[in-house]
Amino acid sequence: MLKVGLTGGIGSGKSEVSRRLAARGAVVIDADKIAREVVEPGTPGLAEIVEAFGEEVLRPDGTLDRERLGAIVFADAEKLKVLNGIVHPKVSERSERLQREAPEDAVVVYDVPLLAENNLAPLYDVVIVVDTPDEVRLERLRRFRGMAEADARARIAAQASREDRLKIADIVIGNEGTLEELDAQVEKVWQDLSARVSRKA
Repeated sequence: MLKVGLTGGIGSGKSEVSRRLAARGAVVIDADKIAREVVEPGTPGLAEIVEAFGEEVLRPDGTLDRERLGAIVFADAEKLKVLNGIVHPKVSERSERLQREAPEDAVVVYDVPLLAENNLAPLYDVVIVVDTPDEVRLERLRRFRGMAEADARARIAAQASREDRLKIADIVIGNEGTLEELDAQVEKVWQDLSARVSRKA
C-alpha cells in the first residue's frame, strides 16, 4: 500500500486532481467529505452536536446548519474544542477503516487541505502538491465560487504560502492551464505512483 498525501491551496484544483486519481483506481480518503458524512441526519455525530449546542443548530429539515454552528464555535475557543472533540475522532475512525479495507496493493490518497499547515507530511510515503499561482486561484474563487475579492484574498492568506507547500512536495502538479493539460499530468503521476506500489510489493 502506498499512502499519498494530496494538498493544495483553496482554488488550486486539488478536487479535480483527487477525482482524476480516483477514476484511475486510487482509494481516495477525503477528510472534509467524511466530516460532512459523520454529522448527517440520523448519525450519532449529529445527535452529539445537538446535545452539546442545542436544537438551534438544526435547519427545519433536520440537517446541520453549518453557518449557525460556525458562528457559535468560531467566536468561542472552548466551544470549538467541544465540536472538534465530537467530529475529529469520528473522521479518524472512518479514515482508518477505509484504509484497512483498501487492497494491499492500493494507492491510498488522503485529500488533506491543511497538510502543510499541520506539518502532516511525515505521515505519507509521497506528498503531492497541486500548485497554482495565487492570482489564478483568486480569479477562480471569484468566478466559480462567487467570492468577493477581499474574501478570496483573506482565505488564501490564511493558508500556507506556495513556498511552504512546495517545500514538502515529492511531486508537484502545476494547474494553471486547461483540464486536458491537468489530465495529462495526472496520468504521468498515476504511472509514477503505480510503479512505486509495485516496488514496495
